[in-house]
Amino acid sequence: MLGIDKERVFKPVNIALLTVSDTRTIENDKSGDTLQERILQAGHDVYDRYIVKDDVVQIKNKLNKLIDNKDVDVVITTGGTGITGRDLTPEVFNEILEKEIPGFGELFRWLSYKKIATSTIQSRAMGGVTKGTYLFSLPGSVGACKDAWDDILVHQLDFRHRPCNLVELMPRLREHEEDV
Repeated sequence: MLGIDKERVFKPVNIALLTVSDTRTIENDKSGDTLQERILQAGHDVYDRYIVKDDVVQIKNKLNKLIDNKDVDVVITTGGTGITGRDLTPEVFNEILEKEIPGFGELFRWLSYKKIATSTIQSRAMGGVTKGTYLFSLPGSVGACKDAWDDILVHQLDFRHRPCNLVELMPRLREHEEDV
């Protein structure tokens, strides 16, 4: 079966939004607004929204605080995924991810290719998991945020989605810690 299993009950997840930008504020963060609106429409909770500068220490500190917060299931970042000198989000993700989800970035770029053609090679969008928290890094454009949410995340963060989804794996994400 593909799609929504109507026999399953929807399980909302707590999602924190983090915009990485030297120029954005809450007042002009259109990508953050777009994600927040879509998350709420899907029935999930927005734990909170934050903005940090394109700075490794600031990004890492905020991500680690959110990862350590038991009330946060998912962190979605927007911005800092390009290839310019100030685009540092993937470098921080590479430092803190326990497990990368390569298929997220691959699928994102495949979907983007249909809309922006070869310009998609400039995106370093990625996903992964650390300490039982899912992390997704999206480009800072509104279009990219719409694509990532509408075509990937809305489905994978819906417990009813079949044949499988990321929510049903949440209880097992920290199994390796039991072995310690």
